[in-house]
Amino acid sequence: MPSPFELLTRPAREPLRRWVLSAFPRADTGSLDYDHPPGDPGLFGPRSATWRVHADFPGMLAGGLAALTLQTLHPRALAGVWDHSNFRGDLLGRLRRTTAFVGGTTYAPRAQAAALIAHVRQIHGHIVGHAEDGQPYSANDPHLLTWVHVSEAYSFLQGYRRYSHIALPPDAADRYYGEVRRIAELLGARDVPASEHEVFDYFRRIRAELAYTGRSRVVLGLLAQVRLPVPAAGPSRDLFLLAGNALLPDWAKTMLEHTPRQRRQARFAARALWSIAPVFRAALRDGIASRACRRMDIPPEQLQRWT
Repeated sequence: MPSPFELLTRPAREPLRRWVLSAFPRADTGSLDYDHPPGDPGLFGPRSATWRVHADFPGMLAGGLAALTLQTLHPRALAGVWDHSNFRGDLLGRLRRTTAFVGGTTYAPRAQAAALIAHVRQIHGHIVGHAEDGQPYSANDPHLLTWVHVSEAYSFLQGYRRYSHIALPPDAADRYYGEVRRIAELLGARDVPASEHEVFDYFRRIRAELAYTGRSRVVLGLLAQVRLPVPAAGPSRDLFLLAGNALLPDWAKTMLEHTPRQRRQARFAARALWSIAPVFRAALRDGIASRACRRMDIPPEQLQRWT
């Protein structure tokens, strides 16, 4: 018998599902097979912290936006985006490609995940140049790869903590960081933090390299104007952007010059997203995490529990 929550949210589920998939279409269609071969655990498997954290759509979307915001603070990492991507005309496309890569490396069978990583390494080989201060950069630079990875992993985990409605066990953060560094290392990163303590220490050490520049402002300005192809596109974007800002570490909020008013707005958006997050989960029960669970012959509900 359906629960009161299921009965209450049922009318909203299909429209919400269509809105999410129109904004973030399943880019794996025709290229990734999440259903075969049966029993293939991929790079992590169903007992991993990674499968659990990455299964939470509200936390991952807010976390992804927080990660993009953080990444604008590293001038050399930002230079690669500035010089080699069409972010001005297709920032949503960049978000979609990042979403597809994270989903594929998390849940696809092992060979397909490895092929995704090899493809990205090949693309990175062409992304070279000089930052505004004349320093050379390369997308395959292990130092920059570590920065991009840590900013993403930190943001995804904070999104899960804030919006999943599931308590994180004491060892789960260290498990998560220890697992996902595998992707960064396969991409070429080195000295990747493997625990929460190491992540905090990494942020402390790298802060001297970071800066809030004119380029940062341009990219964040475009992000604040991106139109999601969903009803109420402006409020939907603002909700997730502000909920992402709520996940940023305090030092980053200070560097980004967030005002007291902006910080209050972020806290309000975080409360709002926390309140509606269960509706997103109910609407997206047939996502790639569920397909990967079926490939492993386990119920998708297992990802709602920590073992």
